[in-house]
Amino acid sequence: MYLVTVLGNLVIILAISSDSHLHTPMYFFLSNLSFVDISFISTMVPKMIVDISTHGRDISYVSCFTQMSLFVIFGSMDDMLLTVMAYDWFVAICHPLRYNVIMNFKLCWLLVLLSLLISVLFVLFHTSMAVWLSFCTNLEIPHFFCELGHILKLVCSDIFINSILVYLVAVVLGVVPLSGIFFPYTQIVSSVLKIPSAGGKYKAFSTCVSHLLVISLFCGTGFGVYLSSTGAQSSRKSAVASVM
Repeated sequence: MYLVTVLGNLVIILAISSDSHLHTPMYFFLSNLSFVDISFISTMVPKMIVDISTHGRDISYVSCFTQMSLFVIFGSMDDMLLTVMAYDWFVAICHPLRYNVIMNFKLCWLLVLLSLLISVLFVLFHTSMAVWLSFCTNLEIPHFFCELGHILKLVCSDIFINSILVYLVAVVLGVVPLSGIFFPYTQIVSSVLKIPSAGGKYKAFSTCVSHLLVISLFCGTGFGVYLSSTGAQSSRKSAVASVM
């Protein structure tokens, strides 16, 4: 599944970069999302494959924090890019005549860089709090990768503030982008309903279905990972949510 995911996203990136007709904002964001997806899954799966092959379960302190940081960065970027793509759909459907003026490549690059900046700020905020924590000896993470919520359970010192920050980040990375997605789609639905032909309505709605499905899957499982890892849920349920 890992190779299928990587190769599938690579095909998308190569197809978009090689075809000049696909050099549009929508496919620009899609290629960036594919790259982030490859990076996101590569922070966890290669290490897991090596551990399964060698029957090893060890990971160093530095490697664990590096994996956790990359997981947060690319996970946050996934979330931000999905929000940006919703805005792109909004402009394309609600303001088609001004689309090329509004969604110029300068703005597109700015939105991608802004997504990266926000993601890096989130991970710096978390890691700066985590490096001061005192960990117990003989640690065993009940997960297949270093996820922040499970790492906090291994701390010997008080983690009340850190736990609150984990929930806060879950809210910020969940509710805020969802709000940014909800508003454009309410405007999209309103504009599509004004289209007189049934075929036009179907075509407009069908272009948004795949994006909505990805948002539902990503945000739903993302909330599951954060809430299960910080709550009293079993590590098995948290692992299932992470795989999804």
